[in-house]
Amino acid sequence: MAQPKSRWVPVRWADLPGFSEDALHEAWNAWIRSCERPAPGFATLCAEVRQHSIATPEEQRRWLTTRLQPYRVETMDGNPDGLLTAYYEPLLDAARQPGNGYQVPIYRLPAGFGTRKPWFTRQQIDTLPEAQAALQGRAIAWVKDPIEALVLHIQGSGRLRIAEPDGRTTMIRVAFAGTNDHPYQSVGRWLLDQGLVRDATWPGIRNWLTQNPHRVNDLLWSNPRYVFFKEEPLAGLDAAFGPRGAQGVPLTPGRSIAVDRQSIPYGTPVWLASSGPQVQLSRLVLAQDTGSAIVGAVRADYFTGWGAEAGEIAGRLKQNLRLWALWPK
Repeated sequence: MAQPKSRWVPVRWADLPGFSEDALHEAWNAWIRSCERPAPGFATLCAEVRQHSIATPEEQRRWLTTRLQPYRVETMDGNPDGLLTAYYEPLLDAARQPGNGYQVPIYRLPAGFGTRKPWFTRQQIDTLPEAQAALQGRAIAWVKDPIEALVLHIQGSGRLRIAEPDGRTTMIRVAFAGTNDHPYQSVGRWLLDQGLVRDATWPGIRNWLTQNPHRVNDLLWSNPRYVFFKEEPLAGLDAAFGPRGAQGVPLTPGRSIAVDRQSIPYGTPVWLASSGPQVQLSRLVLAQDTGSAIVGAVRADYFTGWGAEAGEIAGRLKQNLRLWALWPK
């Protein structure tokens, strides 16, 4: 089967590493979510997917092997090896009003958004009165750490634990609403190119900032891209899932991936195998999202969930990857 950016080669189920060991039921919630907006070819299977949500692992495995055919995903020249990274939903403390250390705004779309493209750069947003005027009164909330705010921008969504003016604490999601249309530039790459660090992971970047607090703005402004957000309530079932991915369905921690849709269509169940110093993975996942850096035939960004532990994994994960697309027979 040919895709615009990849070649799919049929294989036997026995060729999928770890297929007999995965806790498939953990992926079923993600699959049921995908069935809210099923990919062409999968809509007819969704009734059976829902029926098997309470099946035993053996029944789920038997159904998969009966109804689906695995295909090894390769580049057009036959290379099955690719790259796995990870992303997550940061969890930040915030306040509705600035003060008491809460100094960094998380903005909604600015007034008159779309009339100027590209909009102001990150540095201009921080320094130009014209940009500041367009953002007046547009802050959803304020956080303390400009680097945590940058991480929120890079990840594209997050959770805020907000101290409300009346003394209550509420939890909200800030979801991606738009950008200033400037290209993303990696702050880690900027540090490497300047010869300032050898370790460009987030822990390495924070170590450098601890030693060079006077250069925070230099680091921030090296990435001109700026992200604007919209506020969403976070309660009940919503709190158990991540933000909506590009497929339009909520992401499931450990079972959703972002892909290049020219290689793997949204809603496709995928067998993922990756081994490295950070994690050992052999599991069923769903292609439910994409990202500007997720480009290529064998390329995936693994959604780890939310909070500090998920961020620790996501900040370091960069290792080998193989993918198998599971497609209806």
